[in-house]
Amino acid sequence: MTIRVLLADDQTLVRAAFAMLVESARDMEVVGEAGSGREAVGAAREERPDLVVMDIRMPDLDGIEATRLIAADEDLAGVRVLVLTTYDTDENIVEALRAGASGFLVKDTRPAELLDAIRTVAAGEALLSPGPTARLIERFLRSPSVPVPVPGGGPECLSDRERGVLALVARGLNNTEIAEALGLSPLTAKTHVSRIMGKLGVRDRAQLVIVAYESGMVTPGTL
Repeated sequence: MTIRVLLADDQTLVRAAFAMLVESARDMEVVGEAGSGREAVGAAREERPDLVVMDIRMPDLDGIEATRLIAADEDLAGVRVLVLTTYDTDENIVEALRAGASGFLVKDTRPAELLDAIRTVAAGEALLSPGPTARLIERFLRSPSVPVPVPGGGPECLSDRERGVLALVARGLNNTEIAEALGLSPLTAKTHVSRIMGKLGVRDRAQLVIVAYESGMVTPGTL
């Protein structure tokens, strides 16, 4: 299947470079471009891409608010957002994850890594580098903010096994790595993750990470 990608960045040259890179991959195509957050939301509603590569710093409506609008739109439930930032210490990244982004990358990422990231997020995995994620969330937890709503309940509704799986998700492990750590099959690990998301009422693994940190199940400095 071809991954349909929407590119959102206020710099024309950056969008052009990303477009050339994405189009060079046999399993991807660019279905639209946007120069602002508001344009990105409109293009997402019109094109229904599989994934939006979203810059944070854009005029009119920034990437965080654009991500929030996309994530809140039931008609765009299948659209995932991969956020780009200039620095991996950008405190806005955590807000982007809270808004519904499924992962983040820094702009100086190697081309092959960007393509792999698009494939990872489009496949339903969260792209969360454990080190930067821990640093970002640690800074975020030091500042008062409104917790992410957990429609289905907190981690206390999970079984011991599910809590163990959630802790590993929060550390940035994918299903295969979780399976190896717990002596499970990858399919069983995937089933556990899906069940946890259902119980907690969250849309993807990135939101699971935030829930794990905010509940105190995983604390900064333990990664």
